[in-house]
Order: sequence, then C-alpha cells, then structure tokens
Amino acid sequence: MNSTKKMVLLALISFIAVGSLMAGGNRQQSQPAPAQQSAGTASTAPFPGKIAIVTNTVDQNEEEFRSAEALVKKYGANKIVHVTWPVQFMAEQEQMVTTVARLAADRDIKALIINQAVPGTNPAIDKLKETRDDVFIVYCQPQENPPDVSARANLIMNMNELDQGIPMVQQAKKQGAKVFVHYSFPRHMSIPMLAYRRDQLRDECAKNGIQFVDATATDPTSDAGITGAQQFVLEDVPRMVARYGQDTAFFATNCAMQIPLITAVVNTHAIYPQPCCPSPYHGFPSALGIETQSGGQLVDVNYMITETRKILTSKNMQGRLSTWPVPAAMMYTTAGTEYAIRWINGQVPKTGIDERVLAGLMSDYIRDLTGTSINVSIRNYEESGRTFNNFKLMLMDYLTY
Repeated sequence: MNSTKKMVLLALISFIAVGSLMAGGNRQQSQPAPAQQSAGTASTAPFPGKIAIVTNTVDQNEEEFRSAEALVKKYGANKIVHVTWPVQFMAEQEQMVTTVARLAADRDIKALIINQAVPGTNPAIDKLKETRDDVFIVYCQPQENPPDVSARANLIMNMNELDQGIPMVQQAKKQGAKVFVHYSFPRHMSIPMLAYRRDQLRDECAKNGIQFVDATATDPTSDAGITGAQQFVLEDVPRMVARYGQDTAFFATNCAMQIPLITAVVNTHAIYPQPCCPSPYHGFPSALGIETQSGGQLVDVNYMITETRKILTSKNMQGRLSTWPVPAAMMYTTAGTEYAIRWINGQVPKTGIDERVLAGLMSDYIRDLTGTSINVSIRNYEESGRTFNNFKLMLMDYLTY
C-alpha cells in the first residue's frame, strides 16, 4: 500500500472513531434503546457536599468519560463534578497536578474518583493531601507502582491482571488460536501488573502449544500520537497474519489501539480474545459501524451485543471475537462513586473496605445493565508476600460473539 493510500485509510479510521464517539454516528438504521443509567442499589438520598470524577478524554476512552456523564445526569452537576486529564498526560504532568489542586480547593468535595489513574496521578494526589485529609480517594485502573498507589488511595479497582493471562489464553485457544500476538510498548511494560500479565500470557501459551509473539507497538503518548499508534496497528496486523496465518490472536494493552485492531482483525479473519478494557462498547462500535448513542445516552448493552454479533456473523467471524459482557471501566466509576456516597453518608467503615458492599454494588450494576446475573470474582492485590486489602482485582466470564 503506498503512502497516500495509507493516509487515506488512517483518516477514514480516525473519522469513524471520532464521529462514533462524539456523535454516536448514524450508520445503523434501527433505533436502539438507551442504556439504563441506574447504578444498582443507588443512593437516592442526598449526600452532603460533592464528588469529583476525573476521567480520560473521549478520544482516549469513551467509556470512562460516559460513565462520569451518567453519574452527573443521575445526581446533578451540583453534586458530581466531572473534569478530564489532559490528552497528552505523559507530557503534561504539571497540568494533572493543577487539575487536582483546583478540586482540592473546593472544600465541598468529599470524594475523588479517578478513572484512569494514569502516570502522574500519585504526585497530583500528594499535592491534594498537603491541604486535604478528608477526601475519600478512589483509583480505577492505576498505572503506577501498586504499593505506592495503595498508600494514597482509599479504594483501588482494576482488572485482575495477576490471573488474567490464564483465562485469556484459554479463551484464545477455544477460538482456535495457534499464535498469540501481544502489542505493547515500554511505558506500559514498566507497569508491574501489565508486565506480569504479559509474562503469564507467554507462559500459558507455552503450556498450550501456542506460539507467543511479544510485539513492540507505537506509544500513543509519544510524538507519533494516537494517529501514529493506530497507523502502526493497521499496517502490522496484516503483516502478522501473512506471516503466522489467520489463527492468530491479537491483544493490545492500549485503549486507543482497539478500534484499528478490531478493524484489522476482522479484515484479516484473525482472532481477538478481548479488548484491553473488556466491554461490548470498547472498540467494537466504531470498528463495526454501530451507533453508540440514542437520545444523548449510551445505547443499551444488550442492543450493542446483538448488533455486534449480527455484523460479525455477516462477515463469517462467528466465534472469533470476544469480550466481557459488561463494560468494566464504567463499572469501576459507578461502583466507586456509589461506594464513596455510602462512605460520605457513614454507611460503610471510615477505614478499610467493606468488600461485601462493593461486590453488591457491582452485581447490582451488572443486573441493571444486562437484566441478568454474571459471575464476578474479586481478590486483593498481593506482592512480595504482602496483601493490599484496599486494592481490589476483578475477573468476569467471557462473552463470545
């Protein structure tokens, strides 16, 4: 493919991604039902003060942004304050500190939910703690050293990356994978849990006779930006499939890579066991041309699953792509906020985490969103023989299209 065609294709992908995320698109003619916005056994009683939610921007991860929007809609902008990290957060660490400092200056803010807790979050929280010791802090999907994170946040929630490599390889094997390609870059591989999961994926592949390929991709926060990272994926997946065959499973650790990765996997008839942040909303809508919004709300997850399955079936891709049946990133924001409300209202202990309450909030979120019960396992993070009781890791059963 010559350079002109490459840029046209990349521009098209970027246009589809932004159009779908920001406007919901108009490519599907059916009218989906809006997603239920309830957060399970939500606190309908007023809570004193405000809760601040910091998310990535839409172009980094729509789900986190939309989950905060839903909570603003539910409780009101006078109760939920939603702000975003800078897009190039790795190069704008001082701006991150400023963002949190401004929130800390508002004495009415009683809790702070951060999703994602990207690199630079810890220094920002250190600045907050210089003047505030009365804020309940929740980290979602942290990307800094776990013991350091645990020392700063009251509650941390993340995927169980310590155990995730095993079920992911098992899922890829069920889908027919003979080769497993892992896309990442040095910044992500400096995150202990992501590096541990990569090693576990490699070891589990070896146990199951699957060739593991550790591929270095372009970092979206580098000078090449998101566009450069997406272009790399669009060009490299076909090369990998040409080399290893269609029974190659692909996984990338970065959110911005998921749309081009799904697009390339479908075009090459390869395998995709899950997004980096497992969810029916993550990457699939933009890659497959599915409307994401109706009436200003994210469409119902069951509609999204049905439409995704329909499109993949039409492309003879049955059983080749999978994910978790609910958006994990959105669950973290919602459950974290609801738990913080109970903390503010004195319904949970001021110190420590009531795991029973947290698990109940997650179960209620899943049931409200899907109408069914789905198994979620929760465990504490452990490192060097030490257990971090405020650091909760989750796994969920797979949905195969």
